[in-house]
Amino acid sequence: MSIDPKSSAARELSRRTRRSFMVLGGGAVAGIAGWEALTHGGEGGIPPALRGVLGFNEKVIRSTLYSNSHLVKTYPPSAVGKLKVNADYGLDPDADLADWCLEVTPWRAPAPAAKLTMADLHGLPRYEEIIDFKCVEGWSTVTQFAGARLSDFTAKFAPGSEEAACVGMKTPDEEYYVGLDMPSALHPQTLLAWEMNGKPLESLHGAPLRLVIPVKYGIKNIKRIGSIEYTDTRPADYWAERGYDWYAGL
Repeated sequence: MSIDPKSSAARELSRRTRRSFMVLGGGAVAGIAGWEALTHGGEGGIPPALRGVLGFNEKVIRSTLYSNSHLVKTYPPSAVGKLKVNADYGLDPDADLADWCLEVTPWRAPAPAAKLTMADLHGLPRYEEIIDFKCVEGWSTVTQFAGARLSDFTAKFAPGSEEAACVGMKTPDEEYYVGLDMPSALHPQTLLAWEMNGKPLESLHGAPLRLVIPVKYGIKNIKRIGSIEYTDTRPADYWAERGYDWYAGL
C-alpha cells in the first residue's frame, strides 16, 4: 500500500524521520566529544579526566598512607641480587667523571648557590640500607645502597629548603630529570648514594652519585645527578611528560 505524500500521515512520518536523524546525529557528536575528552590532551598525553584519577590517588596515599615514620622493608645481605641496567638516559658514555660536580639551588634562591664534589658529600653521615628496588615494569631486585640521607644533605647544603614543596633533579646533560614531593625526598630512607652492593657505583648505575628513594618506583631513582633544585612548583619529570604518574609512589 502506498502513502500519498501530501497526506497528514506522510507529513508526520517525514517529521519523525527528521527528528530521529537529528537525535541520532546529536548523540553521535556527544559521544565523539566524550571520547575525545577521555582519550586526548592533558599533561604527558594523559587526558585530564584520567590525570585527575592519578591526582586523586596521590592525595589518598599522601593523606592516609604516607608517613616518614613508615619505613620500607629491609633485607639481610644474603638476599641481595644483581640489579640490572634498565636504561641509560643521561649517562653520557663520553663524560669525564673527574670533572663531575653537583649544583645546588636552595629554596627561593635565584641561582645555584654551590657546586659540590664527592669529597663534600663524603663529609655527611654515611647511611646504608638493603631494600627491594621496584621497577614500574613489575620486576624488583633486593639491592644494597650506601650514601647520605637527602635530609642530611638538605640540612647542610640548603638549610631552610625543607620548607619547599618539591625538589627537582637533573643529570649533568639534562637529558633525564625527575620531580619529587618534599615529604618523599626527606623520607629517612631516601639517599644520595655512591655505593651499591658493597662497591662504588658503576657508570651505568649512575656513578658517581644517584638517588635511591625506596618509597618510589625506579623511574624516580635518577642516576648521575648533576643538579638539585628546591622549589615551590612541581619540577618537570621525564616520565610524567610521557604519560606516567608524576607521584609514582609505592
